[in-house]
Amino acid sequence: MENTHDDVDPTYSKHRDHSPQFLRKQILISLTVFFFLILGTILVVLYGSGYRFGFEEGQPTVEKTGLLVASSVPKGAQVLINDQLTTATDNTINLKPGEYNVKIIRDGYFPWEKTVRIQERVVTSLDALLFPLAPKLESITASGIEDPILDPSRSKIAFKVQSQIPDKNGIYVYDMAANPVLALQGTSRQIVDDTTDLFSQSNISWSPDAVDVIATVSGNLGQTTYLLDASNSNTSPTNITNLIESTQDTWMEEQIEKEKARNESFKKPVRELIKDYFTVISYSPDDTKILYTASRSGELPLVIKPRLIGVTNTITEDRSIKEGSVYVYDTREDVNVKLFEKSPELCDPTNLDCRQPLTWFPDSKHLVFINDNQIEIMGYDGSNTTTVYAGPFVDNYVFPWPNGSKLVILTNLNNPQIKPNLYTISLK
Repeated sequence: MENTHDDVDPTYSKHRDHSPQFLRKQILISLTVFFFLILGTILVVLYGSGYRFGFEEGQPTVEKTGLLVASSVPKGAQVLINDQLTTATDNTINLKPGEYNVKIIRDGYFPWEKTVRIQERVVTSLDALLFPLAPKLESITASGIEDPILDPSRSKIAFKVQSQIPDKNGIYVYDMAANPVLALQGTSRQIVDDTTDLFSQSNISWSPDAVDVIATVSGNLGQTTYLLDASNSNTSPTNITNLIESTQDTWMEEQIEKEKARNESFKKPVRELIKDYFTVISYSPDDTKILYTASRSGELPLVIKPRLIGVTNTITEDRSIKEGSVYVYDTREDVNVKLFEKSPELCDPTNLDCRQPLTWFPDSKHLVFINDNQIEIMGYDGSNTTTVYAGPFVDNYVFPWPNGSKLVILTNLNNPQIKPNLYTISLK
């Protein structure tokens, strides 16, 4: 009897599935899958490293590129590369190695522009701070003030009031860090009135720790100096006239120790640079950059060897310094940039009442500069200088808000019949 389909030996199909031909097919498929997995992995790695693949004139090409990461405050600005709209900020762009002009623009804000150098397989970052074309003015005080002084922590302003209302006269403190963005007016604290002495006519300054205000009142019998708690009402002001010299000596020692601790936090080669070449004007708020006048001419030696990759892609460095010129040195990246050929009129930074025409912005990346009766903000490398305010203001009374959202100025808005008041200039 002939075998039917149902009578086929089950071992036959098993034998067929393991035939040499079938095994070769399975191995070939496995090798092909493995090959494409390896190829895909290689392509992903190359793509992530900046290589780009394409066709030119019908021929496949492989290009080495670098990465440009552009961000902005506020977000959502447009990025133009060589005047061509390319993308929006907070995005990554692949570019062939070379120099590019990058503009970051947003409606209602001043444009931001910089020349950058792109290197293959190197990430170059740009962080644009955009300032509004029409900043808003808002008053902090209304009754007229005198001699506002910023404290060493750069968060409080002390000032005097002399008005027609006797109980309103005295010394006030305005805490910028403790006040909301809105409802600024009326939040100043009177720390002392004229009951004990004529504090509204005193000379005031801050203690180095920003805890106390020192007020010196001149009278027929000489000068009287008081120590006032900046956070409370001083109904019985502390007379330190006989202790002022020893108190100031103590403060000076504390300042010296603070400066010593700061210098010791730097690497030895940086300390040697400061000693040999710098007359320090001020340190950035995060203590990573030094604004200084060159104490002598010379060539700044490299501190970081070899150089960090890409550190000069967005900055024009100048290590050949000239005595009397103004520079910024970045201790973190070992980069030195020139700001001014000749030093502007700077006051002695050891003077507690010093009001520099050139001060640090809270982000440690920008400087506020008073120039030709205008207020400008520029990158710490001198780039993107922007005039943020060209109206009237008094002397060098310009203070950045602690979070960088605004500036504080003293002005009477060109009305000679009123005393000046504190106003904020919005920057966001």
